[in-house]
Amino acid sequence: MSCSKYMPAPVCLIENDENGKLRVRKEAKDILDGITEPVVVVSVVGLYRTGKSYLMNRLAGQQSGFALGSTIESKTKGIWMWCVPHPNKKGHTLVLLDTEGLGDVAKGDSKNDGWIFCLAVLLSSTLVYNSRGTIDNTAVEKLHYVVELTEQIKIRSTGAPDEEEGEDSEFVRFFPSFIWVVRDFTLELEIDGKKVTDDDYLEFALNLRKGVSKKTRDYNLPRECIRRYFPSRKCFVFPFPVTCHKNMTRLEILQDQDLAQQFLEVTGHFCDHMFVNSDVKRLKGGHIVTGQLLGHLVEIYVETISSGEVPCLENAVVVLANLENQTAVQEALKVYQTGMEELKKTLPVSIENLTCEHQKFSSLAIAKFTERSFKDEKMEYLKKLEEAVSMFYTDLLEENKMTSERKCRDLLKNLSSDMNKRMQDGEYSQSGGYELYKRDRDAIVEQYHREPNKGIRAEAVLEEFLKEREPEANSILCMDNKLTENEKQINKEKENAALLKQKLKEEEEKRIESEKMMETEKARHEDRVKQMQESFKKEKQQQQQEMDRAIDSKLKEQEEMLKKGFKEEAYNLKEEIKKLKNEKERLHGGGIFKDYVMPFFCPLVETVPNLLMQRSMIKSLTKGLKR
Repeated sequence: MSCSKYMPAPVCLIENDENGKLRVRKEAKDILDGITEPVVVVSVVGLYRTGKSYLMNRLAGQQSGFALGSTIESKTKGIWMWCVPHPNKKGHTLVLLDTEGLGDVAKGDSKNDGWIFCLAVLLSSTLVYNSRGTIDNTAVEKLHYVVELTEQIKIRSTGAPDEEEGEDSEFVRFFPSFIWVVRDFTLELEIDGKKVTDDDYLEFALNLRKGVSKKTRDYNLPRECIRRYFPSRKCFVFPFPVTCHKNMTRLEILQDQDLAQQFLEVTGHFCDHMFVNSDVKRLKGGHIVTGQLLGHLVEIYVETISSGEVPCLENAVVVLANLENQTAVQEALKVYQTGMEELKKTLPVSIENLTCEHQKFSSLAIAKFTERSFKDEKMEYLKKLEEAVSMFYTDLLEENKMTSERKCRDLLKNLSSDMNKRMQDGEYSQSGGYELYKRDRDAIVEQYHREPNKGIRAEAVLEEFLKEREPEANSILCMDNKLTENEKQINKEKENAALLKQKLKEEEEKRIESEKMMETEKARHEDRVKQMQESFKKEKQQQQQEMDRAIDSKLKEQEEMLKKGFKEEAYNLKEEIKKLKNEKERLHGGGIFKDYVMPFFCPLVETVPNLLMQRSMIKSLTKGLKR
């Protein structure tokens, strides 16, 4: 697998500054900002000098990359990141996070270790815990960071005290899959004389003890946390990689033929499992995380920890949603503007052409918006997009009218230049001048109508032109002594009828414009509602998948507890399952769409009276003409 497209080597993502506070490295954040694909995030944690980095290099398809270290000094400081194309999921990026070794005596900072572990949990879709030897009580006790997660992670920003106390029961909805890797395992995989699998070995090590003494509670607590917090768990037991102990410090340069065959086989199974079963990283609520979103998530959590606050999943999602929705509005508006700018070059255009293009690019803009936005439940950002699109469209309508008006005026000015010269020369101020004037004027109107692409102000500008010429025509009519008074009266009425007819044409032009705009707005609203329905449906499905995963995990755990006689624990799990099912049912009902999407039809309804008024005016003018 080539990783040149992404990163030739790992970079530091999170480090400690000179004051010991965590901070995000800009170089790494810039890399994540450039990844628009969904990400599968695998974090490895564990005690220092347990060979964590070797496994991450193998997942990256490389022999070296993450520093292995060959002394008792921990090489990895903070969290290092390597982004490579996912070998199994096309269009996805595999993000590997190698964390600072926990329990490094040289650092002597257990609080920093706790936050590193916490960040690995918050950022990953699969968490690999790496240890050496066996999974005995000492090994489980060293995983005390799991117990501390209740103090280091909040789900909700606000809530009643009793809700906060039970928050850890919901961790299973948002936490990564858990994989325990046991390195340098030398024992036989047997329990009570029977051969067992790696997973059976882990489950045996996580068995709870019955009793209520402090010693029993202390023994059970980390095991309960692993069982309750992570939606799935798996184990891989690795033998020694080499037969010669000296070679343990040279893993980075050893070839496969120099490694133990069984070790290579387990490594292959481990990598295959990770590539097939590690899920895409998702936020609380089920939204898929891209590299860009992951970069924002890292910043939010690190800034929160550095400020002395506890990371909150709900707050992080709100901040991320705001950032993504703002970007979604900008990107969607750009799609609309770019399309309409091309049309702008051809102004003036007909109202049919303008509204058709407006509808097309509005639809593309909404599609672009819904592709990136999430949790815009009150449609605040969609409204911002609509306002920006409407403003651009209104300006374009006005510009189209002005361009049409300029073109029509210039055309009439050119067409009437000969007629104006004759007027100046007095050719119409004589007997029979009215007929000559009328012939020239009608010829101008005819030529004007033949001219294409005049735009939406064609009839209105012609009406103004004829109205401006009305006093001139009346004067010539009065001076023409060839006509009798009766003939003059008839011609005067014909002049008025012609002006009224032109007025009707202008009103018809306005009516067509309004109807086209109405049709477009109706189509746009229908398209917008359809797209938002799909968006809300997708978000709801993601949330329900999140719930289903949590319920399945709790049901399996409940069954396990019942089998082993832990009735109280099974009852508690039953209550947690009931709570999750109730929340799932509430999500299934949902009234967001009705509450927030349907009001978008209001602007459409408000334009109907305007159209009715125009139709009424046209009818009255038509009656006047008949009379």
